[in-house]
Amino acid sequence: MKFLIQRVTHASVETEAKIIGQIGKGFLVFIGISQEDTQEIANKMIRKLLGMRIFEDENGKTNLSLADVSGELLLISQFTLYADCKKGNRPSFIKAGNPALAEKLYDYIISECKKQIPIVQTGSFGADMKISLLNDGPFTIMLDSSEIF
Repeated sequence: MKFLIQRVTHASVETEAKIIGQIGKGFLVFIGISQEDTQEIANKMIRKLLGMRIFEDENGKTNLSLADVSGELLLISQFTLYADCKKGNRPSFIKAGNPALAEKLYDYIISECKKQIPIVQTGSFGADMKISLLNDGPFTIMLDSSEIF
């Protein structure tokens, strides 16, 4: 599982020219799910995501978590995080989880995050989406379950 986390001052997602999700200060998280991913892995990733201390405290140190700053979440499913570009110029997505598994885990991640963060917005699984954001920092972090667990 991969989470591409961007600290943002605001972000939104639209599909079919309608905004379907938007947040203020918080994290925009692109979520990639592989065929090997499970709810156990998702739980570990969620714990890591929500524990990330990448907001500045009163001394300018990145010492505060999402909850500490009453931050919001925008969660977007993005299978292209599993693009394999080793051969040729056209990426392969064979490492991405099949859509049924990916959607089930994406929905699970959303429901678990909503238990801890009051404002959680989402994209639309499998849809063509347009994402707008103002990256704060810029601050972007990749969490990869194969590297941290």
